[in-house]
Amino acid sequence: MSKLIASAAIRGAHHVFNNAEELLKKVIDGKGEDYLFEFPDTAFYLPMIYAMTGKQVKTVGDMKEALEMTRGLLHEEPDEHIWKPYLGEALDSGMAILFAEEIWLALRYIEGLEPVTDPDTGYVYNGFITDTIQRNLGIQLVDGTMPGFAVIIGAAPDEDTAVNILRELQEKNILIFLSGESNGDSCTKQLLRKGIELGWDTRIVPLGPGTEHTLYAADWAIRASLIFGGMKPGDFKGNLRYTKERVFAFALGLGPMDDIKWATGAGAINMGFPAVCDTDVPVIHPTGVTTYEEVDKELDHAKIVQKVIEVRGLKIIVEKPPIPVAYGPAFEGERIRKDDTFIEFGGNRSAAFEWVRTRELDDIEDGKINIVGDNWQEEYEKGGVMPLGILVEVAGRKMQADFEPIIERRLHHNINEGQGIWHMGQRDINWIRISHAARKNGFALEDIGKIHHAMAHSRFKSIVDKVQVTLLTKEEDVIKMREEARSAWEIRDERMATLTDESVDTFYSCLLCQSFAPSHTCVITPERLGLCGAYNWLDGKAAFEIDPTGGNQPIQKGQTIDAVKGRWTGVDEYLKQSTGGAVETLNAYTIMDNPMTSCGCFECIVAIIPEANGVMIVQRGHTDMTPIGMKFSTLAGTVGGGLQTPGFMGVGVNFISSKKFLYADGGLKRVVWMTKALKERVKEHFEARAQEEGVPDLLDKIADETICEDSEKLLEYLTSVSHPALEMDPML
Repeated sequence: MSKLIASAAIRGAHHVFNNAEELLKKVIDGKGEDYLFEFPDTAFYLPMIYAMTGKQVKTVGDMKEALEMTRGLLHEEPDEHIWKPYLGEALDSGMAILFAEEIWLALRYIEGLEPVTDPDTGYVYNGFITDTIQRNLGIQLVDGTMPGFAVIIGAAPDEDTAVNILRELQEKNILIFLSGESNGDSCTKQLLRKGIELGWDTRIVPLGPGTEHTLYAADWAIRASLIFGGMKPGDFKGNLRYTKERVFAFALGLGPMDDIKWATGAGAINMGFPAVCDTDVPVIHPTGVTTYEEVDKELDHAKIVQKVIEVRGLKIIVEKPPIPVAYGPAFEGERIRKDDTFIEFGGNRSAAFEWVRTRELDDIEDGKINIVGDNWQEEYEKGGVMPLGILVEVAGRKMQADFEPIIERRLHHNINEGQGIWHMGQRDINWIRISHAARKNGFALEDIGKIHHAMAHSRFKSIVDKVQVTLLTKEEDVIKMREEARSAWEIRDERMATLTDESVDTFYSCLLCQSFAPSHTCVITPERLGLCGAYNWLDGKAAFEIDPTGGNQPIQKGQTIDAVKGRWTGVDEYLKQSTGGAVETLNAYTIMDNPMTSCGCFECIVAIIPEANGVMIVQRGHTDMTPIGMKFSTLAGTVGGGLQTPGFMGVGVNFISSKKFLYADGGLKRVVWMTKALKERVKEHFEARAQEEGVPDLLDKIADETICEDSEKLLEYLTSVSHPALEMDPML
């Protein structure tokens, strides 16, 4: 580490500190030290300061104290220990700038200056990243779909270079954050000028125009330690070690480096995140337990993405079908508006369906794509609207009929991951759009078949040996085969309905989230899907067939210890082994006695309301107060990170309508409060279950945020509607 670079980092830290101090004085003068502040939708106050020091910064006065603490971390002269991350209280100027940036940005939120709106384009930057977004993307971060995230600071030499770098990152499924400027330009502006769609849907997220906005990405990273890892606030060594070893982040520095970039980079290095620059910077070699260069350079922009992937040691597995457009999960959120549409199928515009059917090995030809219909090519070339039936026939020595719905569910992702191709729905309510841009690049109708052939082999290689795709474009053919498909779906659904926890002797684990939450194991049964909502029992069964050493392993139930609470000897034995003894037992059907743990990716939280003798259910993304005096973001801290907290439990949405939901606690009749959005989402299945339980009007008796947000008013409402929970045995 050269003295010149160390001096630059220290100057940058002082510069940001002074900006924060100046704005702090202004805010105190205007609003006073008791003024309350919190970043949008987070339970972690100012996350970096909270994780590193344990200090809960709630007011402007707290910010003043935190800034004074930060003053003590600033250095006046370069020191050989500056870049070593684990030196007890000697947090260096790199950490100091992260603290100062966090306070500075919080103050700017108070002043209405964040998130920033670009004065030239009107584009609104993302600003602070909420807990909800972090949990929404959690499953993709742990299952390998999203192998890491990049922070690009500055601007590429030109717009085409910026697009090429971003597209390469997207095709490798890497989440991208943008911040900072170089020579008055930025990657954000370059991409906007090229008409590139930005935002969470495309995984290109501009945080803000300044280098200091990189702090939002650092806050995102440090919260992974608190949300998923179960690390404690104030354990700065543990939190930094977690980000270094489990959060696969890196930086790309484009354009000249300045003092603030060097200082922010120093903070990132402390967190274990290396950087590769496109300028002739000195290479900074590893310190501490780091196993890669901390700062490196690559002057060839065609090689810079591969360089930083090698430096960070990311494992990139990309399977791309032979089609003329870019492909990967980063394009899954792409929107294709009506004016951008070349042709569309289904969606009430035309007859359509998509169906996966099992065949014998000798009955189909692998890779064959049949297009059935008169003048289909001419009709496709005209654009507009066409009927489309998609029949995907699969065969394999290990293929089972039970795997059909799993492969069928992936058809959505198969299509949606093509750039310029949009898909929604499934079965006979599917809807596909192909954009003018995709057509211009040569995307043809048969490419839909090529996608399904390639991705079925890629995603189900251990159970699928042959894949044949038939595309029907004549309306009468589509309608005829759609009726055949509907009959098959009805038989399949009846078969699935007979699957119960009692009817099988094997459950499945999901260990994917252990990369983030080492003490958590998800136990998936036929009547209890994974708490993230993404994996059910059949998914686990298929995943084990595909990869016998992967994250979904069979759990032999063994002897039943408690049929009401849902406890089995085999599950207990597996839990002890899979969590290293951190969790010794669980009960699948109650929240009151050793409930299942969670990593932090749960769709909903169930929590006891003692005064009402019942429970509430709140879904991820709900930001308002709940009757127990905690918002979702705060509640999540009681169940995430592998914790086992009686009275609180993370669940998947579909579990709410299961016969085993709170089976030992009284079932659905215990639900006394649920968010309005969640009530609408589960209404059909919930009401069917309530009918079975003899309380057909139960949903109407459950309060939501439009009725009350405190327990006193909740109790009044429950009494007025004679909610059954009030007459049930006490939960405590």
